Amino acid sequence: MKLRKSEEPLPGRAVALFLLLCVSGMRAEIARYSVPEEVERGSFVVNIAKDLGLTAEELSARQARLVPDGEKQYLQLNQRTGDLVVREQMDREELCGQSEPCLVRFEVLLENPLQSFRAEVRLTDINDHAPVFLNKEIVLKIPESAMPETRFLLESAQDPDVGNNSLQHYSISSNEYFHVYTRRRNDGRRYAELVLDRALDREQEAEVAFSITAVDGGTPPRSGSALIRVVVLDINDNIPVFTRSLYKVPIRENSSQDTLVVVVSASDLDSGTNGEIAYSIVQNSKENFETFKINPGTGQIRLKKPLDYEETKTYEIDVQATDGGGLSAHCKVEVQVEDVNDNAPEVIITSLTSTLSEAAPPNTVVALFNVRDRDSGDNGRTTCELAGEQPFGISLLGADAYALVTSEALDREEVAEYNVTVRARDQGSPALSTCKTLLVRLLDVNDNAPTFIQDIYTMVMSENEPAGTSLGRLRATDADAGENAHVRYAIEAPPLGTPAAASFVSVDAESGTVRTLRPLDYEKVRAFELVVRATDGGSPPLSAQAVLRIVVQDQNDNAPVVLHPSPDSSAAGELVPRWAPSGYLVAKVVAVDADAGQNAWLSYELAKATEPGLFRVGLHSGEVRTARAVTERDAPRQRLVVLVRDRGHPPRSATTTLAVALVHDFSDASMQLDHDPASRQQLQVAEEDLLTTYLIASLGCVSSLFLLSVVALATTKLCKARLRAHLSPPSANCYADGDFASDGVDVGGMGTLSPAYRYEVCLTTGSGRSEFQFLRPVLLSPQSSAETGPDKDEDPLCSSQPAGEREACAGSTAASPFQPPDWPVGGRVHA
Repeated sequence: MKLRKSEEPLPGRAVALFLLLCVSGMRAEIARYSVPEEVERGSFVVNIAKDLGLTAEELSARQARLVPDGEKQYLQLNQRTGDLVVREQMDREELCGQSEPCLVRFEVLLENPLQSFRAEVRLTDINDHAPVFLNKEIVLKIPESAMPETRFLLESAQDPDVGNNSLQHYSISSNEYFHVYTRRRNDGRRYAELVLDRALDREQEAEVAFSITAVDGGTPPRSGSALIRVVVLDINDNIPVFTRSLYKVPIRENSSQDTLVVVVSASDLDSGTNGEIAYSIVQNSKENFETFKINPGTGQIRLKKPLDYEETKTYEIDVQATDGGGLSAHCKVEVQVEDVNDNAPEVIITSLTSTLSEAAPPNTVVALFNVRDRDSGDNGRTTCELAGEQPFGISLLGADAYALVTSEALDREEVAEYNVTVRARDQGSPALSTCKTLLVRLLDVNDNAPTFIQDIYTMVMSENEPAGTSLGRLRATDADAGENAHVRYAIEAPPLGTPAAASFVSVDAESGTVRTLRPLDYEKVRAFELVVRATDGGSPPLSAQAVLRIVVQDQNDNAPVVLHPSPDSSAAGELVPRWAPSGYLVAKVVAVDADAGQNAWLSYELAKATEPGLFRVGLHSGEVRTARAVTERDAPRQRLVVLVRDRGHPPRSATTTLAVALVHDFSDASMQLDHDPASRQQLQVAEEDLLTTYLIASLGCVSSLFLLSVVALATTKLCKARLRAHLSPPSANCYADGDFASDGVDVGGMGTLSPAYRYEVCLTTGSGRSEFQFLRPVLLSPQSSAETGPDKDEDPLCSSQPAGEREACAGSTAASPFQPPDWPVGGRVHA
């Protein structure tokens, strides 16, 4: 690729450029480069670092960047090498149309110190377009009376290329009547005129057809062609004549659509149809076709669309007048577009320092900007000023180039930021202006420590809260700005020997959000505290701290646990006498709940019972009582299922089973328990476990037990004989508590039976077992005492029995040796 630069030699121009940058600190002359259009992306244009007299390292250290003059950036600066390369393919015709030269302007900005380097790249045209005729067939009507050397204007071909690559000449195919002549307009464009070589004869040849070719000057050349059909007309004596061959018309660019541009006029001396004239525009360009229209009858030329002086300043229109006989004449209309002040100035920011230290000295550069106005003359001349009273000023750097600088010392404590309004005004009439507002923030030194909104933060987390749950947010503010106000949060390490509360929660370093690290058990940890420190990003950093207290909220995650009856036993056995009245206390269910508060409030209810109406359970006490008096019709074995429920949400519950035996006495209880499958299974297990021990012990003790039984029997007989001889007849006080306690076993204060009962012990030899057969309350009456006299040899223990049982009781007392029974504890019988 061949690049062209400004005429000044590179070394001298680069030195001058660098010196000018050092002196002004801002601007230099405009450097010019060139590059062909539509080169590939990444194509090399120039090395900017060499032109600036800088090394690639210095260019990178000063953060060189390229600022385009327009909205789109077609070039790119490589900071590592200093090379200017093509970023996007550039089509010269798309960017500039027919305007020449086609320039892409940009600036290179350097920092530390801030400097600007202005340059432009010229896009050179390549022959990428061929000439094109708008109409592929051109029809000419020529009378047979036309004289040789008569010229006829042809439609021009269009070629968007410029220079040598544009259309250069026309040629036609071989024929015996015409040749083509190429002419040049004032704007440099070329058009074709058809010249008649010999007279036409309609009777000999009514139509002549040949092709026309337009060729450009590119290498290799490109061409386009169209067909010309010449229709030979019968004799028409006179051709139309325009009043003027050239019309020059000025028109303002802000003229609206359908505005009248000019009226062309032609006359024809013929009469009738041959004297009727029709006007038309010869389409010599697509731009003319899209901009103007003509009335065929009146010759009025009007606008199809508004004009823009900044796009096209001059139009050349070819108008043709044709009479009814087919004769035609041509004239030229030259439209001069006059500029009006319809474009307000534009403020283009090329560099902006949005944050500025309050310690910045006066004349510190804040921003670089250009002012551009698309109008011309006074309409395009601009001035620039600041609105309002602010500690800033504007410095003129060059043509339409300015710098915004500080004019005095700044104080962030008074004003933290400024909205600087730059106003650009042109010198048109009326004047147009535009404003651009720049936000400049002042940076502070790190002289303020973070401040927590609260000294103590209290947050609540639910028990068993999953890890990652947000509990809340800590917030600390810092009066500084920028990095000095960037607060980060961290949990302080606890002292040695203290619980590691930091393992329970975490604090997000950026947002201060407190999240759980693991689920907690309220029964183990109910609350904990830790210290959170907020540190800013200044140098040196400043910090503050606050106390974070976490309260664990109990959840209903524990079901009630029944302590009594013991859950180890399949069913607890309770004894209830058949005479038990309503409200009789059978048992008390005791349960606990490891939760707290409402989750630990327990209630009891009877879930299932053999006879639901016989028992009730205290809602809060857990006491199992009879709901009515026990009757003989009630089943002797009752099974109760008690439900214990807490008040959590959702509630949790547990159940326990009570086996209740309805008995007349303890012998009935023993028999019922013997027939109870659950009790019998428990006894079988116990007997199997103690079988070996019993066998070994029985072998050693059988002889001793026999001797002791004989001695005990003899002693009992002797004591009873003496007792009958000395004691008075039995009375009610002979079974006083003291006597009963000395000779019997007190079971009144134990178990679930009422303490107001005493029991007598009866043994029988017919059962074959050394255990209690029944326990019955001792009910004495005066009549029974009176019937028993001193001369009657009757055991006072049997005196309370019915007549049918009294003999058996007396016989068993006299005949059976005394064997110490296994006394029941608490009123229960163990079979």
